[in-house]
Amino acid sequence: MLPQEFIRAKRDGGTLAPEDIKAFIAGFEGERVTEGQVAAFAMAVFFNGMQPSETVALTEAMRDSGDTLDWSGSGRPILDKHSTGGVGDNVSLMLAPIVAACGGAVPMISGRGLGHTGGTLDKMESIPGYSVTPDNALFRKTVAEVGCAVIGQTGRLAPADARFYGIRDVTATVESIPLITASILSKKLAAGLGGLVLDVKAGSGAFMAREEDARALAASLVAVANGAGLKTTALLTGMDEPLASDAGNAVEVRNAVDFLTGTRQDARLLEVTVALAAEMLALGGLAADSADGLAKARAALDDGRAAEIFGRMVAALGGPIDFVARMDHYLPAAPIVRPVAAAQAGFVTAIDTRRIGLAVVALGGGRTRPQDPVDHAVGLTGLAGLGQNVAPGEPLCFVHARSDTAAEAAAEMVRGAYAVGERAGERRPAVIDRFG
Repeated sequence: MLPQEFIRAKRDGGTLAPEDIKAFIAGFEGERVTEGQVAAFAMAVFFNGMQPSETVALTEAMRDSGDTLDWSGSGRPILDKHSTGGVGDNVSLMLAPIVAACGGAVPMISGRGLGHTGGTLDKMESIPGYSVTPDNALFRKTVAEVGCAVIGQTGRLAPADARFYGIRDVTATVESIPLITASILSKKLAAGLGGLVLDVKAGSGAFMAREEDARALAASLVAVANGAGLKTTALLTGMDEPLASDAGNAVEVRNAVDFLTGTRQDARLLEVTVALAAEMLALGGLAADSADGLAKARAALDDGRAAEIFGRMVAALGGPIDFVARMDHYLPAAPIVRPVAAAQAGFVTAIDTRRIGLAVVALGGGRTRPQDPVDHAVGLTGLAGLGQNVAPGEPLCFVHARSDTAAEAAAEMVRGAYAVGERAGERRPAVIDRFG
């Protein structure tokens, strides 16, 4: 396999042999294929796409570039979920313990914030002492004894993907459905899963803002994952408004604990979380079908088992043993909390959800550079949803900030993100469609 001829074939719209794709990725890992050649290949794929068989081969090649986890003998089905990212999306924090409470094992390998979207690891690091980078022994012990562990990716899981993504990021080739598919799934395949559910988002706060693009990505992910031997389904969910009524890090952890304990459950967040749980339970053979899975997921919430497992997971990974009962004692809080009043009274007709996410980033709750620190205390709470009637003087949300200047800047961004009119806007379902 000559790299230049391999690139030429894709440049000219040809279909690549699986063995050549695997040789190309192996050559990249072995320094026989240059970064420039990988960039040229990525651009050829960006313009010409890939056949499903090609994407399966690329996914498997990147999976095989590092370690793969083996959970044989666990006695539980190994299940996970992946979200394409959104604002106020703290689903993972509740979903892992719900599925564990129903008999699944959830070794959830998550990521940090990207662009305007929040990261599960940044949220979990709001909890004092919690380790998102445990050694392999503690990771396995926690999954075996508690049923779930939410941690970060190790450097030895699909390392070729990390290098490949770095090249795509600086060559304007990120937005390619085959390359996105291979990037997401290579890590999930390396995690040794028995079943995977994907939460593919569409709307103003999603990376795939157009529904047709999100549908294409969902279809690709499901086809390629199943083609690689991983039982997978996907839900298409709406991101035209923040999923939870809070956006940030510590504020989303607080929202998650309130959700698990039944203190407060945002309606759309509940709908998406239990729908994903139902899919996972059905895939793992822990529920007869989605309806049975929904009933079991709700039961695990209602009887407190999911909240108990979340607390045990936090303690097992270094956090406080009484975190669920005393979260306000442990979670950091911003010194300034300020309401953001709507410019006019009326109904919320539209939300620029990406702008809401960027307001959190501007407060310090996200990153503009990979090396930037994250302020876990800042964020937005009480976010008004689509169709909500905002009375005179009623806030659109509350800003949690470190300074008056930061609070006012975020407030202006929030006001600019909301459209308020005389009639309530259309609100589509939180779960739009299912694939697989």
